[in-house]
Amino acid sequence: MIEPMGTWRRTHGCGHIRPEHVGQTVTLMGWVHRRRDHGGLIFVDLRDREGLVQAVFYPDVAPQAHEQAHRLRSEYVVAVRGEVAPRPEGTENPDLPTGQVEVRVRELKILNRSRTPVFPVDEEAEVGDDLRLRYRYLDLRRPALQKNLAMRHRAAASVRRFLDDQGFWEVETPVLTRSTPEGARDFLVPSRLAPGRFYALPQSPQLFKQILMVSGVERYFQIVKCFRDEDLRADRQPEFTQIDLEMSFVDADDILDLMEAMICRLWEDTLGVELPRPFPRMPYAEAMARYGTDAPDLRFGLELADVSGCVAGSGFKVFAQAVAKGGVVKVLNAKGAGAALSRKEIDDLAGFVAPFGAKGLAWIRIQPDGTWQSPIAKFLGDEARQGIRAAAEPEPGDILFFVADTEKVANLALSKLRVHLAERLGLVPEGRWSFCWITEFPLLEWDPDEKRYVALHHPFTSPVPEDVDKLADAPLEVRAQAYDLVLNGVEIGGGSIRIHTAEVQQKVFDALGIGPEEAREKFGFLLEALSFGAPPHGGIAFGLDRILMFLCGTPSIRDVIAFPKTQRGTCLLTDAPAEVDPAQLRELHIRVRRPESASP
Repeated sequence: MIEPMGTWRRTHGCGHIRPEHVGQTVTLMGWVHRRRDHGGLIFVDLRDREGLVQAVFYPDVAPQAHEQAHRLRSEYVVAVRGEVAPRPEGTENPDLPTGQVEVRVRELKILNRSRTPVFPVDEEAEVGDDLRLRYRYLDLRRPALQKNLAMRHRAAASVRRFLDDQGFWEVETPVLTRSTPEGARDFLVPSRLAPGRFYALPQSPQLFKQILMVSGVERYFQIVKCFRDEDLRADRQPEFTQIDLEMSFVDADDILDLMEAMICRLWEDTLGVELPRPFPRMPYAEAMARYGTDAPDLRFGLELADVSGCVAGSGFKVFAQAVAKGGVVKVLNAKGAGAALSRKEIDDLAGFVAPFGAKGLAWIRIQPDGTWQSPIAKFLGDEARQGIRAAAEPEPGDILFFVADTEKVANLALSKLRVHLAERLGLVPEGRWSFCWITEFPLLEWDPDEKRYVALHHPFTSPVPEDVDKLADAPLEVRAQAYDLVLNGVEIGGGSIRIHTAEVQQKVFDALGIGPEEAREKFGFLLEALSFGAPPHGGIAFGLDRILMFLCGTPSIRDVIAFPKTQRGTCLLTDAPAEVDPAQLRELHIRVRRPESASP
């Protein structure tokens, strides 16, 4: 029989009961996590979001409650009232915070029954992702995900407290806005009142937060939903959360120093970890040269080196031809890998780098006596060998891996191989937090498909002042006042100092091939705002979901989001996206034309 709560009121959370409560009468409410019938006694692990406690039903102490307990099943919602007592000697559970005590139940109310769960909630059983997302409300009851949600709350609260202390105002920006170029695909929202016109869901509040600086807000922040219609990965969702902020009258050093302090406060508040400061800073060009990526994992060595100059004239045609075509030859020294990798494993690594564009992977094993074992060794003369030794500093037991290709392919392939080998060789230390600021990104890059320069970040990023004059003649040499924060090889945040003068903004637009008319059409409201006395300003946005992956120790972003989407962008819980009533489409003046391959 299902009973109402009536006058019962919960006195404690299940996970809060401790030895100091012995002798007290408590009222607890929660879910039946596990039930064990030991003949005379019935044991129930009662669970709420605070944890577990053992409730015991004695037939001679409370016969009616004991009789009711026979009907309890997994995930029934119940209320119990009883006395806290020490567990009998030898039955304590050191793995539970409540493991020294139990609640000896005198009264029981069954507040609601439950169907048999489609997967176990009372244990960390292997459950398929589709099933977990379809029954997300059951999945979220599991202790691990409850801890993740609690961590998300604590992290957001820590950030809000810190920024409030620093004089920031939390300001909401619109969710329905205008579609703008220079980014990923927008999610579009049709307007009933303006047929044929569309809002866009914001990829970020970039334009609005700059306008807030023009408005005199000076210090803005928001923990905000953002939307991008792009292919998904383990660390990417169509809707995600940013810690977004902007400041006036600051330079890049001001922002980096303050954000370091915020991250340190966040780690201390959530994990009790004190991070060392200052975080190292590395220019983009140095990161690419040493690690082949702008998000390097600095927890281990295995740096790259460019040996193009010393092998350009070697007898190994693959190297020589790559350099002659304007490419590079880069080498990765896998320290100590000689004893760990067999010849077959070395050869198999060519297949590992192939998906990243590398057409091959040359290698040299340094023998114990210092000699070079390799199919290519005989083609390398003294000059090449001396140059390789100087660049890679090989020692007995090392293996040198080479990629000869365009600089982009060589960097990408060897950066991926670097991480793969570090994991294979056990070089990645556990429990270490390695933060690094990457600075001085290129402002622009060449898009071979569109045959024009595009902004590496966005077109409102300010160039380094001394590089502004290069915009007309050497745009690829222009550095941006941009910065990313990288943690253990993952970018967790990025931002820049913004352009605040019309003159510099027009020069950047010119380099991007955006004329005055196109600029007014696409960004007119921002450009007009900037013309009314915009202060120097800059900001940054952190991916809260990515940060939480680290704080919670989970490899999937889905485990830190209450209701995530699948890799196809669907919500299995609500079956979204879904078809809508034709009447709604008629109101919006929309006609759906299905792809030919779509099922009727």
